[in-house]
Amino acid sequence: MNKVIGLAVGIGAFVSVVFVGFLWTCCRVYVPAGEMAIVTAKTGRPLPPGRILAEPGEKGVQRVPLAEGRHFLNPINNDWRIVRATTIPAGSVGIVTSKTGKELAAGEILAPDEDSKGVWRRVLGPGTYRLNPEGYDIAVVSAINIPIGYAGVVTSLAGKPAPKGQFAGPGEKGVREKILQPGLYYVNPRAYQVDVVEVGMNQVSIVGKSGTVVLTKAQSTSANGLAELQQNTLSAQSAKRADYMSRNADLGIVSQGDAARLSQNQSVSGMPRKVPAGAKHKQPARSAPQPTDRIPTTPVSDSVAFGMNQFVQFPSSDGFAIMLDMTVEFELMPENISRIYMLYGDLPAVVSKIILPQILSVSRMKGSGYKAREFIDGEGRQKFQKEMMDELVKILGEKSILVRNAIVRHVEVPSDILQPIQETSIAKEQDLTNKTQQETAKKQAKLNTELAMVEQRTRETEQETEKITATIAAEMRKDVAGIAADAQLRVAEINLDTAKLRAEIVRIAGEAEAKAKFLVANEQALGAKRRAEVFKTPATLADLQFVESLGPDLSIRVLHAGEGTLWTDLKGAALTLPASGTANKK
Repeated sequence: MNKVIGLAVGIGAFVSVVFVGFLWTCCRVYVPAGEMAIVTAKTGRPLPPGRILAEPGEKGVQRVPLAEGRHFLNPINNDWRIVRATTIPAGSVGIVTSKTGKELAAGEILAPDEDSKGVWRRVLGPGTYRLNPEGYDIAVVSAINIPIGYAGVVTSLAGKPAPKGQFAGPGEKGVREKILQPGLYYVNPRAYQVDVVEVGMNQVSIVGKSGTVVLTKAQSTSANGLAELQQNTLSAQSAKRADYMSRNADLGIVSQGDAARLSQNQSVSGMPRKVPAGAKHKQPARSAPQPTDRIPTTPVSDSVAFGMNQFVQFPSSDGFAIMLDMTVEFELMPENISRIYMLYGDLPAVVSKIILPQILSVSRMKGSGYKAREFIDGEGRQKFQKEMMDELVKILGEKSILVRNAIVRHVEVPSDILQPIQETSIAKEQDLTNKTQQETAKKQAKLNTELAMVEQRTRETEQETEKITATIAAEMRKDVAGIAADAQLRVAEINLDTAKLRAEIVRIAGEAEAKAKFLVANEQALGAKRRAEVFKTPATLADLQFVESLGPDLSIRVLHAGEGTLWTDLKGAALTLPASGTANKK
């Protein structure tokens, strides 16, 4: 019996060792860090039609891969392979496209949920993900990093179209009202289009026949590692604008490089052109524009957005052709940027469709009411500039575009009228200068007279001041002497009163002392009298007085003579009487 039990135990131990060895050598699946195991079940229920990934208990490629670590699978029923997990770095997002699930409805481009085929609306942020590549494709793209000075306008690409002229709401397709402030955003580019638009101050500069340059403020690059993402975002927006310019060549928008060349022919700071030496009082006629192949090419400034081949030219009221160099500074506020984008588009469209046409229209409309001479004269030119700016502020303000400044930097008039007008202006200026010099000489003479009068009045004032000072000093000395005499008199009066008080005090004290002594003596006499009246005979009173006069240390002893001798009884028979008059009183 024991042999049978021992044999059974041995067989069981052998089977256990074989089983453990089989599991450890044939069934063990180790998935390293950063990888995953794609498992294919060889047995189980068949997949439903249209499905390509299997759930537990179904035959086929399992939907959920095995994560890193140690696993045990039966190689008879399962196959597996180790693949890399998807890692999305910082500053990137993962766009998931599902190959399995319910079919999309007609016209839909995004999966309504993660159980449907198509592109997921949700994106994968930075991290490591284990999605089965048999059923899911993950495209890694850069996140959107909006720099400071820009705003992101969001356009929803899926859903039913929003009503015309209105922002898109949830589930609608179109421009959304809420903008993205500067920062990093993980946005699904299949679901939302984000356009980066400059906010704040921008500038449109028009240079004669050279054309128009649109300048935007320089990009503010962050100091952290996100600068490359910001540059990618801006580059993507520049590509969109380039595509818009190529598709709208009729608007006259030129490339950024040509715009940079145009900017060399103007002062982008709004200052007038520099007048050559020797032409202090004359403005030379503008030379013809140089061919672009003669203009040296320089690196394109980040602030040069684009250019346009449009310029300001109109006839004056007296029939002369006027050409202007001018700069208009405008501002796009963040709270208005989404509406501006919805109505007009990106910055090139805003400038080409709204701002520049209004500048050309208003300048021509206002300028045609002035004579050519008034554009040279300072007052007429300032008046024209103010009227033009007020009109631009009104018209563009209705479109949520704020005009901050409009400056006429240079006016070109025909040379045949420019020189006579300048000479006339110079003559007027010279005449005004001569008159001003005469007036200055008259005022100088009057000033000299006034200065002499001031000096005389100063001396008189000084003398009067000295006199008043001496008078005040004498009066002060007089007042001080009077005050001192009054003080001495008052001190004497106080001393007299003090002496009187002291004498009265001495008198009262003497009377009080005498009266006190009298009262004490009188009381003592009355006491002696009453004491004598107590005793019936004078002899008793005399004895009392004799006793009181005895010293306190005197003692009296009474001896009793009994049987025996007197001297033997003296020691024990002594009796001490109380001192003074205590015994008599009792």
